[in-house]
Amino acid sequence: QVPLVESGGGSVQAGGSLSLSCTAYGFNMSRYCMAWFRQVPGGEREGVAEIDADGDTLYRNVVEGRFTITKDHAKSTLYLQMNNLKPEDSATYSCAAGKSMFCRFHPSDFRNWGQGTQVTVSS
Repeated sequence: QVPLVESGGGSVQAGGSLSLSCTAYGFNMSRYCMAWFRQVPGGEREGVAEIDADGDTLYRNVVEGRFTITKDHAKSTLYLQMNNLKPEDSATYSCAAGKSMFCRFHPSDFRNWGQGTQVTVSS
């Protein structure tokens, strides 16, 4: 298990922006993929954005063009910049540490998830 600590959630009006961070203590992001997932109460956890060890990215269709995933190897930190937020983006967002260099949104691709940070978008 990789210690994952998210921060940056909050409340914003539709059309606004938020930036999330996830520090993966002692985890070498240059060798493993990372991702952001989100979940609403009673709903399934769904992949939002993924970044491979080599920097290639993958986005859920509904967030592509609005969200950007990046990482800083030196700081062992993963980021998610979210622009033009919509009420349907409201959820608990968690980062996930991958088991290999490349991954998709399959839960089996990941070692563990952080506890999450709440994002609330009002209309």
